[in-house]
Amino acid sequence: MSDQPAAAEPRRLTTREAADRLGVKPETVYAYVSRGQLGSRRAPGGRGSTFDAAEVEALAARGARREPQPSGGDLAFRTGVTLIDPDADRYYFRGVDAAELAGRYGYEEVAEWLWTGTLRPGVRFSAPHEALAAGRRAVGALPAHSTVMDRLRAAAVAASAADPLRFDLSPDAVLGTARALIPTLVGSLPVEGARDPEGAAGEGEGLVPRFWRRLTPHGPDDASLRVLEAALVLLIDHDLAASTLATRVAASARAHPYAVVSAGLGALEGPLHGAASGLAHRMLADVLERGGAAPVVADHLRAGRRVPGLGHRLYRGEDPRAAALFALLDRVPAAGPALAAARDVVTTTARHTELHANVDLALAVLSVASGMRAEAGEALFAVARTAGWIAHALEEYAERPLRLRPSGQYNGPRPPQALPLPPPLP
Repeated sequence: MSDQPAAAEPRRLTTREAADRLGVKPETVYAYVSRGQLGSRRAPGGRGSTFDAAEVEALAARGARREPQPSGGDLAFRTGVTLIDPDADRYYFRGVDAAELAGRYGYEEVAEWLWTGTLRPGVRFSAPHEALAAGRRAVGALPAHSTVMDRLRAAAVAASAADPLRFDLSPDAVLGTARALIPTLVGSLPVEGARDPEGAAGEGEGLVPRFWRRLTPHGPDDASLRVLEAALVLLIDHDLAASTLATRVAASARAHPYAVVSAGLGALEGPLHGAASGLAHRMLADVLERGGAAPVVADHLRAGRRVPGLGHRLYRGEDPRAAALFALLDRVPAAGPALAAARDVVTTTARHTELHANVDLALAVLSVASGMRAEAGEALFAVARTAGWIAHALEEYAERPLRLRPSGQYNGPRPPQALPLPPPLP
């Protein structure tokens, strides 16, 4: 038996203690965790988090002693829109659990509350006739093979051109633009497989049934519409994702709201962001066709590709958006096969490495089960996130203009260099 004393467990700090040592708010401590600057561990009993005291001291020594202040090229800046808690696998809109919001209120209600702080039950957004007509003409002029993101960008630009007051950046004007732009984006998309029954602006009808007709020719049941509505709420915002950062940069330059949304749509189109659900859709369709996940997962791994719809760098367990949507999809009879296929993918992949479902896999279940195209999840993502982009734009318009100007680290040839010369003639 050794006479050496057992090594003492490193001292752990509570969230409040870590925040006091760093000179920040508790919310900022979680922001450091989500950015990989600080590790955390769940406290005994699962309530709250604890932090290694030495790691906190090291972070404090590196200068994290105050709230991040946006100035010059500093991209760590305050936002009151979304807080992500990676330890609890939850996220919050203005301090309210996003999944609980999605379970209680509709998309338009949550968007309005997020922008104004006032909940207006039953609020409906409607598209101005001129903007909707311009959007539909622009979308109709695109080639038949155009993607849904091509159509949404065209609709945003056309609606912008139809609005002579778009440069008014006062809060009331921006809110008016937001309430009109979202239904314009939806209403500019072509109806799938049927004549549009709603008239020019869909007055009196909610956004969700209008959107459903643009995603699938199949008629919805109440449970399916509930999933679509919840998905829109859950996807409104997710802190400073790439597209949201793009919109804040545009707003910092005082671009009008249509241009802000266009910037977000451009960044969203990448396969690692909004388009990821399309990859998961195709994978699920392949699983259903081949009768199981094993050969499909094997094909992805053999080709050196990651399995779509799994894992999220901000959550240790299941993406809370996926968890909420799976619970609702369980109530949709037509979603049974696609939901079983998604769970088969998770179980099969877990034999190799533990990865949990993310929101892209949940969107894929909805799109596959409802007979939607592979890009339907991307359209859903874009329309939903427009409300979040507007919320961030409202914050950014209240800040100093052009503050988001990082400094480049030049690593090219040192001057002076000779003038370039054309190649010699052959």
